[in-house]
Amino acid sequence: MNFIRCLCLLRLLQCLLIMIVLAGCVSPMALNRAVIAYDDAVTDAVSQQLLINIVRAHHRQPVHFTGVSNIAATFTFSANAGATPALGGLAGASMLPVFGGGISESPTISIVPIEGEEFTKRLLTPFPQSKLTLLLRQRFDVDLLLRMMAQEVRLQHSAQHSAYRNSPVDKAGYEMFRRVVLHLSAIQDQNKLYAEPLPLIHTWTIPASSIASEGFQALQKEFMVRYNLKDNTYTLRKQVMGPILITNYDPNTLSEEEREKLNDLAGDWDISDIAFDIRSGHYGGEWPMSGVFRLRSFHSILGFLGKALGKQSGYHVEKDPRTPAILGNENPDLTMELVVSSTPPAEADFSIRWNDRFYAVNATGPHARWNRDAFQLLFLLFQMTVTDMPRIGVPSITIAK
Repeated sequence: MNFIRCLCLLRLLQCLLIMIVLAGCVSPMALNRAVIAYDDAVTDAVSQQLLINIVRAHHRQPVHFTGVSNIAATFTFSANAGATPALGGLAGASMLPVFGGGISESPTISIVPIEGEEFTKRLLTPFPQSKLTLLLRQRFDVDLLLRMMAQEVRLQHSAQHSAYRNSPVDKAGYEMFRRVVLHLSAIQDQNKLYAEPLPLIHTWTIPASSIASEGFQALQKEFMVRYNLKDNTYTLRKQVMGPILITNYDPNTLSEEEREKLNDLAGDWDISDIAFDIRSGHYGGEWPMSGVFRLRSFHSILGFLGKALGKQSGYHVEKDPRTPAILGNENPDLTMELVVSSTPPAEADFSIRWNDRFYAVNATGPHARWNRDAFQLLFLLFQMTVTDMPRIGVPSITIAK
């Protein structure tokens, strides 16, 4: 009988060891589950806020954002074990091990309003050209980018500029804007569209007598230096990156004079304007054009998308006859189509409710991919706008056992 009791005690110790090992295994599993679950929750919260702010803009209500500044999730793992007499058999002759465990989670989520002068300025300030080109390099469709981010295009005609608004209420302006961005999209489809800083050469001429030997060595590190024997001067040359330019050719193939002319064109505009130059002799050159796009602020983008829910909805605009074929003939009427219904849309990725109406991004039909890309773009633009929120507490996730 002593042997049986020893055997039961050994089994009990084995069970305790198993419980300890299982607790160690469950910890990373719980961590992985928590990280993914909280990440999904925060992403869904931001997505729904973007959608509801479009609806607020449509109803001329103030837009507002709230963010999660910190998540502290504490996990507690417990294990217990014991023994009890076996049912049946000789009383006291055998013991059965009994063990159990539990997991408890105590999340603390810090939510703060995203507001203040700094965020408001960023919300109202038009996007700089560098952010548009950054998104272009992520292979976003230039048609989608400009339809969402640009408020107008200004085409250069000799010494004059004509402005065409990206607004359906301005029929002539809207249709010209759409045809211009469709033309750029057709060039992009063939990987013939460039969006690069314009390489420029700056030149200075200084008297040779003004440079000491030590200074000459320093100049050679920064500039290309050439001595002019005729007038005893030095010519300093340095390559710098000029404004970003959208073209249908490689800007590096231009002469210095041509680059300076383009620099003068782009230099007359604000940092939130992006110049373009489409030339004949290159793909898409059947419709040569030059000018600038004037970019919107994030607040204006929300207003533009909100107006599309009312009487300022986009409509079909056919490409210009000089524009090459567009890949897949992709030319949606709306920049981002939303569906409105009295019940939650069954096939929507998510929806929000406002005054007994449900709103969602249209994720069905021939333009489902376009609409999802448009919402992803809106999400990224918001991330480029929002300021860093204050972090409350040091650990994000802690686990106790």
